[in-house]
Amino acid sequence: MVLVTRSRRQILSMTNKGFVSLVGSGPGDPDLLTVKALRLIQQADVVIFDRLVNSRILALIPNGVSQISVGKSPGKHCVPQEQINEIIVSLALSGRRLVRLKGGDPYIFGRGGEEALVLRQHNIPFEVVPGVTAAAGCSAYSGIPLTHRCLNHGVRFITGHQKNSEAMDIDWNKVADPDCTLVIYMGLANLQSICAELVGAGLSASTPAAAVHAGTTDHQQKVISTLSDLADDVRDADLKSPVTAIIGEVVTLSAQLDWFQPDNEDNERSLAYDSFNLARA
Repeated sequence: MVLVTRSRRQILSMTNKGFVSLVGSGPGDPDLLTVKALRLIQQADVVIFDRLVNSRILALIPNGVSQISVGKSPGKHCVPQEQINEIIVSLALSGRRLVRLKGGDPYIFGRGGEEALVLRQHNIPFEVVPGVTAAAGCSAYSGIPLTHRCLNHGVRFITGHQKNSEAMDIDWNKVADPDCTLVIYMGLANLQSICAELVGAGLSASTPAAAVHAGTTDHQQKVISTLSDLADDVRDADLKSPVTAIIGEVVTLSAQLDWFQPDNEDNERSLAYDSFNLARA
């Protein structure tokens, strides 16, 4: 039996349908954008992007490429997911090369799986381009290794909110593991109750905890606290969304390993912009 793999160009030549690339743009720093993501952005007919995609990354989109914002703010869904799906399918069926650009990674709380299933249902060819997820980016830029020998034995990614603001359906007794680092995505609004649930499930109130706003960008802010005090300290610091929370003993390393210093002058860096011409060469 011979397996034959076809390139995206071959697929496009065999069908009048377009092609969809579900692309992760990373947590914010444009220099964390992958080479493949940059190339696809520059070759696209249309780019559909989320609210959290850095404006400096959007600046890499060539003139003449259609741009569609479908950004969703917490509690204020500008474009329902069902409508986003319809937009993607409609453009793909018209024969466009489409980049669906998402913050972080498409498959880690990015609804990329939902959109991929819709594409499969319509027999639309697609690919998935991973991006640096918020957990890895925010922790690294905050001096917090997600894993560290003798401090933990695993990492768990947890969503901090449910669909349509429903009550969180999480077995906190299974999550409250002192030997595991917990990373809470999109949990700012529910941070007080999340911390209380974890303490109630047996996790020590003194467990080190951190909250990172706009991680990897020049607007990054970090709060180091404990599980019992994190929500209050985040409120006192007036952290706004997006916020990623990190809970576990690895947070104690932040003071020693903190290397990233947000710098306004860093806005003048041009590595990602220089890559624009490099990728087109």
